[in-house]
Amino acid sequence: MSDIQSFRQSVEAFISARGWTPTRFGRTIAGDPLFVFDLREGREPRSETRARISRAMQEFSEPVELTPLRIGVAGLGNVGATLVRILQKDGVELTRKLGRQIEVTAVCARSRSRDRKIDLSGVTWFDDPVALAKSDDIDLFVELIGGEDGPALAAVKAALEIGRPVVTANKALLARHGVALARLAEEAGTQLGFEAAVAGGIPVIKTLREGLGSASIARVYGIMNGTCNYILTRMGNEGISFAECLKDAQALGYAEADPTFDVEGYDTAHKLAILASLCFGCEIAPDEIFVEGITRISQADIKVAGDLGYKIKLLGLARRSADGIEQRVHPTLVPKSSAIAGVDGVLNAVALETDHVHELLLAGPGAGGPPTASSVLSDILDIARGTKVPPLGVPSAELTPYVQAPMREHEGGYYIRLNLKDVPGALAAIASRMGERGISLESVIQRPDLRVTDPAADNTQTRTVVLLTQSTMEATVRETLAQIALDGFIVGEPQLIRIETL
Repeated sequence: MSDIQSFRQSVEAFISARGWTPTRFGRTIAGDPLFVFDLREGREPRSETRARISRAMQEFSEPVELTPLRIGVAGLGNVGATLVRILQKDGVELTRKLGRQIEVTAVCARSRSRDRKIDLSGVTWFDDPVALAKSDDIDLFVELIGGEDGPALAAVKAALEIGRPVVTANKALLARHGVALARLAEEAGTQLGFEAAVAGGIPVIKTLREGLGSASIARVYGIMNGTCNYILTRMGNEGISFAECLKDAQALGYAEADPTFDVEGYDTAHKLAILASLCFGCEIAPDEIFVEGITRISQADIKVAGDLGYKIKLLGLARRSADGIEQRVHPTLVPKSSAIAGVDGVLNAVALETDHVHELLLAGPGAGGPPTASSVLSDILDIARGTKVPPLGVPSAELTPYVQAPMREHEGGYYIRLNLKDVPGALAAIASRMGERGISLESVIQRPDLRVTDPAADNTQTRTVVLLTQSTMEATVRETLAQIALDGFIVGEPQLIRIETL
């Protein structure tokens, strides 16, 4: 057998043994994707080329099979149980994509007897999440306990301190301790993933940390609480009250027995604080956010807004201004023509305004087992692949101190609902006060069907009036309303809703 025949046989044997294509051999071994095709057509490579390729075949070794990635999950509620279920159901496909098996080897939960519809045979149980976080039986710790302090914080810190990567869905924990935990992860040379902490199944964290490159973000805003969006959507579509919608949301599992954290805007504020840090490279500052909830939104507000071409949404908004970072959470009139106005029900959406891609809107399910567990899994896969990104997008040492832009200096249009005493000259006096302060009125709405009863009215005859202002400063509006209250022409507290042009 000639040298060239022997060479051809060795090449074909190499390809056959590994199940490779000729093109893969050409690219990987020969440095020419057409090499095997040329060889099969009878073209003879030079002796030095044959020698080089023969050495490459001898020296080539298949990638070492990676050991399984062992996961410890603390918290087996809806999200935790769903995560385990996904890993068990889709394990083969995940291994194929990743080249490495992912297995849950240890868990921690309050009840061992609860039926979670998952197979936990062979899995080590821990009663203490900190012990689980430190266990030598896991490579990655998943925190799904919840709470900004207590066991969740202790367990996450314990894992990071020994260089163990952590994935969490805990927005309260990150809003309160995110900078310190990011610093701890960086010092230990490990990863902290929290895609699931903001907007559930929407990949906004990954987009901000990895997807926008050098783009400068001017503003971020969005619908970040499914409970509030569900309530406002039902109020708008079905004409029912806030109280009725909340009761239905609780029955469906969209709202907690105590819904305060959701309906008063605090949940959205925690998420906004995390997003603002990633967008603007500043420290997380949840206590510096202006927050108003949706509990005072009435059917009259929903109806008038709709008639004027708006929908009411609870938005979290943050933007960079000359005075610092403006962060606010409140009910907002948004044009029906805007993309975010079409995000209804329990869906969430986050919009990013940048200098490169202008506005990018990410929308999808914001809560629930499957969407949130999918985001947790996304972080796990990134860590398994070796992806390394500073938790807050930039090294924690480079985060700038948070400087709050005063809410009093916010400028925009306002929806103002007043209960006027039904006396001659009341509306004229109010319009005069507005004019004195330079507030221009876009619309004045009085209708027989527009009436909101205020408990403060007692037996006083009142009529409900809605004013829409042109752009003006928050401080001016509030000072004017305070003066109008002193004038004695209104009963109860005015309803003030900001208008956003999106």
